[in-house]
Amino acid sequence: MDTTDEEAPWLTDEEQALWRAHLEVGRLLGYAMERGLQPFGLAINDYTILVELSEAPDRRMRMTDLATATLQSKSRLSHQITRMENAGLVVRLECEGDRRGLFAALTSQGWDTMRRVAPEHVRNVREHFIDRLTVDQISSMHEALAPIAEHLRTIRGRG
Repeated sequence: MDTTDEEAPWLTDEEQALWRAHLEVGRLLGYAMERGLQPFGLAINDYTILVELSEAPDRRMRMTDLATATLQSKSRLSHQITRMENAGLVVRLECEGDRRGLFAALTSQGWDTMRRVAPEHVRNVREHFIDRLTVDQISSMHEALAPIAEHLRTIRGRG
């Protein structure tokens, strides 16, 4: 396929190989992380929510902020929180002074689950990602990925 000056240039062979390796690692690493959570009855989205809530003040967040932090639509997050409420991991709380606003809050069972799962999750992150890299590679990858993450956070804010 020919490109014109107005179209983006094709990727070089090296750029294409990097891009495809990145996509494959993302899929495979996501699969490995998801598999590591299955014995606990959790999906990666459940774990992400537990992490966000466990790190938030009072272990609770406004639903809109949680949706933004987890890159989910408000309706998708609402369904996710309903499932997690049914499992006893979180509760919804009304926001004082804002009758329409809701918090998602970690329950004691959710906190206990997080404390049980986190060490296994970290073990999996080490086994499947960190331990595959040298100290220099970790530093280089962080240096390479940080500006991409910053760019993507910036455009996310526009959407």
